[in-house]
Amino acid sequence: MIAPILRTLADLRAATSAWRKAGETVAVVPTMGALHDGHLSLVRAAKAGADRVIVTIFVNPKQFNNPEDLENYPRTEHKDAEKLEPFAVDAIYVPDVDQIYPDGFATNVSVSGVSEGLCGAHRPGHFDGVATIVSKLFNQTQADKAFFGEKDFQQLMLVRRMARDLDIPIEVVGCPTIREEDGLALSSRNLLLSDRARVYAPALNVAMTRAAERIAAGEDVATVLGEAAAEVVAGGFNDVEYMELRSAETLQPMTALTGPARLLAAANLAGVRLIDNIGVKD
Repeated sequence: MIAPILRTLADLRAATSAWRKAGETVAVVPTMGALHDGHLSLVRAAKAGADRVIVTIFVNPKQFNNPEDLENYPRTEHKDAEKLEPFAVDAIYVPDVDQIYPDGFATNVSVSGVSEGLCGAHRPGHFDGVATIVSKLFNQTQADKAFFGEKDFQQLMLVRRMARDLDIPIEVVGCPTIREEDGLALSSRNLLLSDRARVYAPALNVAMTRAAERIAAGEDVATVLGEAAAEVVAGGFNDVEYMELRSAETLQPMTALTGPARLLAAANLAGVRLIDNIGVKD
């Protein structure tokens, strides 16, 4: 049975109010739709971690700095609902735009520090859009737990900081990246890759994995990162936006491996921007 699709805040609040009166815990899995196995792994974790699960689907215009990117983003609501059917989620919240950004909406949530650099440097305004929509969804669902993938590691760190700073009583749970057999991180954007581009796509993770091993072995970080970026381009990508080593705890740049670290990268392949990150053992 497909879960009820709720499109208004009033309908959402009616459902969550009944659950809370019954003493049940609520989890939310925020998405922009075009669901894949990565999203479904979050749903599975949410089902195991709470009594009730809400999956939200909202293509958020505020986190797109490129209008064409927003226009091309895949929208597959019916297929998404079918994919969620086996999980027996309790509600799919697909709010109309006016339920998120009503006329006169004038508030912007901005998180400094963790939003700077990496994707924040290449997508102006993106993380303000993320922080604003996620804070709205946290307040609208009033969930006890929220589940996010580690693939968008900077986003995960930003959401955790935002929730702490605004005293939102929610546990933000990070879940491991789900990959294809060839190592490509699952992403809704993968649907935009041509068959030819898809052949080259795994080169990003291959180069990153090799770089992480070299850094863990004590090689010079700057040298390794430069060679890894060159390897990605040689593997068929158009360019590498960034390839950086950051602290896994603070997201501060690291020039040497002095603690838990994360290797993060973004690269463009045939007009599609792909991101990935992997842990580096110290």
